[in-house]
Amino acid sequence: MNATLEKFGDPQTRLKLFDKWIVLVRPQQVTLGSLVLVSQEKAGAFSELSRDAFLELHAVTAYVEKRLGELFSYDKINYLMLMMVDPDVHFHIFPRYASPRFFAGQEFFDHGWPGPPALKEVNGTSLEVNQEIMHSLRMVKE
Repeated sequence: MNATLEKFGDPQTRLKLFDKWIVLVRPQQVTLGSLVLVSQEKAGAFSELSRDAFLELHAVTAYVEKRLGELFSYDKINYLMLMMVDPDVHFHIFPRYASPRFFAGQEFFDHGWPGPPALKEVNGTSLEVNQEIMHSLRMVKE
């Protein structure tokens, strides 16, 4: 396990394991359904990933977008590769919403809409709500 996977709670937050990538539910929900996509390869730069990792990215993004779209009907989706603190290649995935969404008895806001995601303004969630997000995303049919 790399340090980035550990920081974002793998394996407890793991939504899906691919050959080269792992999709995690982001513990801090900037927007409803916020995820982290972490490479399993030892790479500190995007260009260091294998060709296979790049090819698999197509299937990973299709998986992510189908599930988030069907469950939460996002308006846009942002993939941010910031890599300022966490050393391993990874993306933060933020579904974006023009209006609030309700899930698990809670109202979720996209504080940055229509601009960039407001990374410091998270929707406070409990472990139970995050587990419900993960469970619901897993239930979307292939």
